[in-house]
Amino acid sequence: MNARFVALVAGVGFFFLALITQGVLPFLEPSATTNHVTAVIRNDIGQLKWMETSATDYTPLQNMGRRIYLREGCWYCHSQYVRPVTGETRRWGPVSEAGEYAYDVPHLFGTRRIGPDLTREGLKYGDEWHLAHFWNPRMLTPESIMDPYSGLFDAPSAPVKIFKGAASGTTTLERNATTERLFDFTSKERVKITPNAQGLLFVPLAAQGKYPVVFTPNNEYAGGTVKLVIETKEVEALIAYVQKLGMNRGKWRDLFEPQEMEGAGISMPRSEEWIEHGKEVYERRCIGCHGVKGDGNGPAATFLYKQRPRNFTQGVFKFRLTEGSLPTDGDMLRTITRGVRGTAMPPWYDLPLNDRLSVIQYIKYVLAVDRTNPKSPVQFFDESPGEPLYIPKPPPPTTAIIAHGKDIWVQAKCWECHGKQGKGDGEKAPGLTDDPGFAIQPANLTSGQFKSGPSVTDIFRTISTGLNGTPMPSFRDSFPDADRWALSYYILSLSAFTDPITGEPLTMISAADREALDNPKLQTPGPEQAYGLLSP
Repeated sequence: MNARFVALVAGVGFFFLALITQGVLPFLEPSATTNHVTAVIRNDIGQLKWMETSATDYTPLQNMGRRIYLREGCWYCHSQYVRPVTGETRRWGPVSEAGEYAYDVPHLFGTRRIGPDLTREGLKYGDEWHLAHFWNPRMLTPESIMDPYSGLFDAPSAPVKIFKGAASGTTTLERNATTERLFDFTSKERVKITPNAQGLLFVPLAAQGKYPVVFTPNNEYAGGTVKLVIETKEVEALIAYVQKLGMNRGKWRDLFEPQEMEGAGISMPRSEEWIEHGKEVYERRCIGCHGVKGDGNGPAATFLYKQRPRNFTQGVFKFRLTEGSLPTDGDMLRTITRGVRGTAMPPWYDLPLNDRLSVIQYIKYVLAVDRTNPKSPVQFFDESPGEPLYIPKPPPPTTAIIAHGKDIWVQAKCWECHGKQGKGDGEKAPGLTDDPGFAIQPANLTSGQFKSGPSVTDIFRTISTGLNGTPMPSFRDSFPDADRWALSYYILSLSAFTDPITGEPLTMISAADREALDNPKLQTPGPEQAYGLLSP
């Protein structure tokens, strides 16, 4: 027996050993076939609890997106596994569990992270952000090395003229073979679409089959022709798959410590050095949506058809805890750190604190300026934001306070916009617009994606101050603290035991488990102490 023969036998042996250990034994391991996971749910009195539950399979649309993800080779650069080390859990989220991969065949763990890990990507960014990202990643992140996936869109090469419609009196698109296929020019249902400064005009699936109105209230585009970028079923499916990633762990992001940030009375003195650094940060991270001038008309803005980027030049800010209309540095830091859930504004908790503070200075002192009269520009932040509003400690949640909150919901006529079930489908919802005139959809409160934050204090703050520039008013003078706390808890209860993606009820939770989870004394500080894993 010579060495060559031994090497041959050893090689064949090790090959089959690897095949058995890596390909066969994992399927015999019980944890490889389980769909049990720990997930965060919101109970009927508004509390967030960890519980043991079951992962759900992909929908047909999400499965289609997964096949496209495989076909396009996304998994070459993006892993899907959060390892149990501090750096990963603070950057991505909870450690991966076997049950999350129950319906992944083949698994897409990946070993290379040329791009970020996508295990916890679901609902971190809004759908519109993904639309812009797939069209051209460098619209959003100039230094991105990801290739554009513009081939997933329908993008006719011929430009389309825009003109004043004789019958409608609105600015619309010329009628040709492409636009006739996309739109119904005889429809009474109109849809506003806005090109970016370069003449790129995104057409979402939701706009197709309606009468197109090219809407440019702030002179977003002055040209005579536009290039159409049309959403396709493939793009919709791919985004649906990406949004599913990590969501078998429920509303975990609402308990994600790095994203939790409070601040109201924080104020930084003006610093030219910080402003200069803030400009660099802005150009790397913000310019794609908010634009060079801060007017909310960046290259990606045309894709953000549900919620336009903030126009800083108007000096109107939604989220604040001040008596005046302007936010403090702390308010802006909270918004930047947390992001705005359900929109294209992502959380920037992983951006260094100095970068976040610097970009606030740049926004306040360079962008938030009314230059209507170039000879006499108006600095909005020359005036004080005013004293922070005092928010008392919230009362403990009870079924009685939820019931009272439901009464306040009716009295305050919240249902007129948000709908009787809180799904954002109230009778006034179709005609709502923000101050510039862009259509704005009331929040679907059953999904649990609250723009200003997921806690009862966040909801109370929003009810108390309103959202500047939107139809959402302040109820501070209309209802006392007790009523607003009750309403806040009721709003949270609308997303109790619901799927964070669809807002539909979680049917796999039994009545007995639901009753146990509604116990305010039940403590589940983390996935290791989830309800169902603990002894009764």
